[in-house]
Amino acid sequence: MKTVVTFGEIMLRLATPGNLRFAQSSRLVSTFGGGEANVAVSLANYGIDVDFVTRLPENDIAEWCIAELRKYKVGVEHILRGGNRVGIYFLETGAVARPSKVVYDRAGASISDIQPGMLDWQEIFKNAQWFHWTGITPALSQGAAAACLEAIKTANKMGITVSCDLNYRKNLWLYGKKAAEIMPPLVEGCDIILGNEEDAEKVFGIKPEQFDAAQTQGNVKAQEFESVCRQMMDKFPRAKKIIITLRGSVNASHNTWSGCLYSGDAFYQSRQYDITHIVDRVGGGDSFMGGLIYGLLKYTGDDRTALDFAVAASALKHTIYGDFNLATIAEVEQLMKGDGSGRVVR
Repeated sequence: MKTVVTFGEIMLRLATPGNLRFAQSSRLVSTFGGGEANVAVSLANYGIDVDFVTRLPENDIAEWCIAELRKYKVGVEHILRGGNRVGIYFLETGAVARPSKVVYDRAGASISDIQPGMLDWQEIFKNAQWFHWTGITPALSQGAAAACLEAIKTANKMGITVSCDLNYRKNLWLYGKKAAEIMPPLVEGCDIILGNEEDAEKVFGIKPEQFDAAQTQGNVKAQEFESVCRQMMDKFPRAKKIIITLRGSVNASHNTWSGCLYSGDAFYQSRQYDITHIVDRVGGGDSFMGGLIYGLLKYTGDDRTALDFAVAASALKHTIYGDFNLATIAEVEQLMKGDGSGRVVR
């Protein structure tokens, strides 16, 4: 079976239990997470052969991380070893009017020292049908950006579908370059482009007309973003599909969630989910991407169903603790059919 390859950083996640603040907690719950790793776990969970590529040090924390990926049936044979440390992020989960907080401790992580030429992308892609990356990776360092571009160009030459999640994180662009400088050459090689309702504006200055996120009160309308999709496709003509996730934040515990997809000749919008008791929203966009890749591979030619699968999958992720989405195909398809009752299955 052809594989999907993802490339990026995976970190140790240390989170306060429940909704405790950092100052209140006497312990931290440890898991792992990172944009491209989260996508890989989703795909493996749906039965897709997937390889996750990163750079990790030769120490016990890295071995723990690799064992965790293996547990979820993610391929790890192309993980490069070297460097000094695994990055960490600390999470304090918010509630109602108090937002969640993330504190990064990832400076000097092994992947930030990666350079082009360290990975044999032709070998990595020899059985691949799809390559996925996010805007987090080129934000880590000039070397990581160059390695990502090397992977994209190799995938393009080999006829492999390339997808990206723009995933703009302003606090990561610290090495003297702006996203607007680095991202365009990378995105130019992408067939599928995903962003949230703000990414296109923050990275490329592309925004919908007459939209103010602060005034939505949780009601984000998909049709307002069709113009964003058109502008993105004009800017990046290789792209076959532009997809936008739409999150309306009523408060930290209550969001609305939907998405839209533009294929150049059709614009689809999903149903909107009202998620009133969020368990964990970290990894929500990654779970959407994992669902979208699966949907586009399974429902070939049916973009609407692929979009519906992605939105339902990511709505379910909000009920699951940790970065990884462990919802099953059956659960996603049940929600797609309108059954969100949550009744006990026995």
